[in-house]
Amino acid sequence: MTEQDSMQAQLDDEHLDRLEFLLDDPALEESMRLDELQGYLCAALSGPQPIPEEDRLIDILGSDEALDSAAGQEAAAIIRRFAQALEAELAAGNPPVLLLYPKDEGDDSPSDYLPWCQAYLAGVDQAEEDWFEYFEEDDSEDAEDQVNYLDERLFPLMVLTGEAEAAAKEHGEEWPQGEERAEIEQECEEDLPQAVTDIYRFWIAKRGLEPIRNGEPKIGRNDPCPCGSGKKFKQCCGKD
Repeated sequence: MTEQDSMQAQLDDEHLDRLEFLLDDPALEESMRLDELQGYLCAALSGPQPIPEEDRLIDILGSDEALDSAAGQEAAAIIRRFAQALEAELAAGNPPVLLLYPKDEGDDSPSDYLPWCQAYLAGVDQAEEDWFEYFEEDDSEDAEDQVNYLDERLFPLMVLTGEAEAAAKEHGEEWPQGEERAEIEQECEEDLPQAVTDIYRFWIAKRGLEPIRNGEPKIGRNDPCPCGSGKKFKQCCGKD
């Protein structure tokens, strides 16, 4: 793992190295990598509501059983500190220093942004309240502007995961190639840390200005299902 200065005042290199080691433990075979973990957390801490901590840990470590293992419990303690430090940086408006692996072996290999960005978008998808559906009930004059702002800030992630290109082709539009494509991707790589910081602060402001509009309390994915089956909500009525 390459790291360009430590962004976490409360989480030093020793903790990151230990977390990286734990994520490779056989008991956590379905866990995220360190780069994916950071990308996922940046999204999970954002949105109309942050993803609950227990749900985040299960998503990161791969299963309830993984979380309950000895390696999972030790990893969870470090992840909690990681999330706290990351959120403090985002709240202060300090773009995170991305934890990225190289695309290939060797010192000259460029950093691989794809897993980080895919994990961030997975965090967006896992949100209990859809980021864009949130605005469907917003009749304020600037609701459309806010949706457009979110789209713009998500653009680097859409480019670096290939989703922007796929959408363009689906609509019969050409996508830049060659040098122009490389320039766009480089610009998106440079913009990414600030973009995810802006998104976090956008949602923090929304949470502070107006309450989330829900008629009933949210049921967490790991809460008991209200139907009385005895199963967790995500394994019962909360299944897609």
